[in-house]
This record gives sequence, C-alpha cells and structure tokens, in this order.
Amino acid sequence: MNELTSASSRLAKERGLFLSSVDDALDVIGNGAGGCIFTPAELSADFFDLNNRVAGEVFQKFVNYGCRVAFVIPENHELGERVTELIREHRAHPIIRFFTSASLADDWLASTD
Repeated sequence: MNELTSASSRLAKERGLFLSSVDDALDVIGNGAGGCIFTPAELSADFFDLNNRVAGEVFQKFVNYGCRVAFVIPENHELGERVTELIREHRAHPIIRFFTSASLADDWLASTD
C-alpha cells in the first residue's frame, strides 16, 4: 500500500476539497472530520503568496474551529524563505502542521484523533 492509499480517507482530493479562499476553509471545516491532508495540487497557485493574506486567514479559521489540517510540502519546495519560516513555525502547532509525505501527515492526524 503506498502512502497516499493509506492516508486516502483524509486526503483533500478524495473529499473534493480545494483551498483558495476563506470560504474554502469553511468547506473543509464542514467536511474535515478527523483532519484533512492537503498537497500542492489542492492549493491555489497563490495560496502561499503571503502578501495576499489568504493562507493566514485560512489558518486562522482552522485554529478558531479546531479543524486539524496537514500540508504535504516537499523539502525542496520553491515557495520562498517566508514560507519556509512559516513551515518551521508550525512544526509543533496543535492544529496546522507541515510534512514531507502524506503518510507522516496521516500518522499525526491519527495520533490526535
């Protein structure tokens, strides 16, 4: 079984979820029982453009509602230093975390069920 198969029940793409706005975050909250895993494919192209504040507003919704969310971002991403800093800041966050694989993300979500 590959890592995406083991985590498939939590994968955003399997639930038809996509993040590009605060409204999308509310959809995730409504459908995100047990946590949700996002890969870059389920994020808008400018989601991590921290100047537009979308990621910050979306993260705040997840925190306010206690909806655990994991993001799978490769170590060698090209999202910039500010995103790398954001990833580091969320290393031990209880609601939002970043991982390099879906299986690691699923393990974290399962451990906090």
